Amino acid sequence: MIRVLIAASSEIMCAGLEALLATHPALVTVGCWQEMASLALQVEAQRPDVVLLELELPDDETLAILEALAAGPHPPAFVVLTDDAHGAWVAEALRAGVRSVLPRQVHASAMVAAVEAAAAGLVVLHADLVESLLPTLSSVPRALPGSPQQTLTPREIEVLSMLAEGAGNKTIAWRLGISEHTVKFHVGSILSKLNASSRTEAVTLGIRQGLLVL
Repeated sequence: MIRVLIAASSEIMCAGLEALLATHPALVTVGCWQEMASLALQVEAQRPDVVLLELELPDDETLAILEALAAGPHPPAFVVLTDDAHGAWVAEALRAGVRSVLPRQVHASAMVAAVEAAAAGLVVLHADLVESLLPTLSSVPRALPGSPQQTLTPREIEVLSMLAEGAGNKTIAWRLGISEHTVKFHVGSILSKLNASSRTEAVTLGIRQGLLVL
């Protein structure tokens, strides 16, 4: 049995997705949540195999939350339903642990198949997204020597470069057009991946690893 936690933008969408999943005997819904900010608490409490995430607008804040969940003790697979994803966002989402990105109006059978595939560790993308994703595949972020799994994303490298300039969270948020909460997620991820105890140390390590050119 595959445990699925639904995160949707409205009660109506929650009810619709729950009804669709209920028709498939291999899937069981363990809850439906509408607050992305507290999704981590639900994931920790329910420990789903898959999070089915419906998004009206994919953004960097969502990516930061997904990255944090993927780095947690019980990371689920993510299936995202959205109509506005572009190649760069999809590439970042895949790096953040997303297994599938589909349009919100996808056929029920395709959505169920994607959930099952995600639970099995497979990646499923809608055909319309593949063409937009191809130009981003050459922009693979650089890995740290000896630790290929500790890869900084392009967005994290942007944040790191601003840390090198001495910019604070508020300034970084304004320059990137994201929230300070999202900046904190990125900074925490950078410190963790570089095994740094401070922003200054992270910048120093970034320069040594060739992630920054000053």
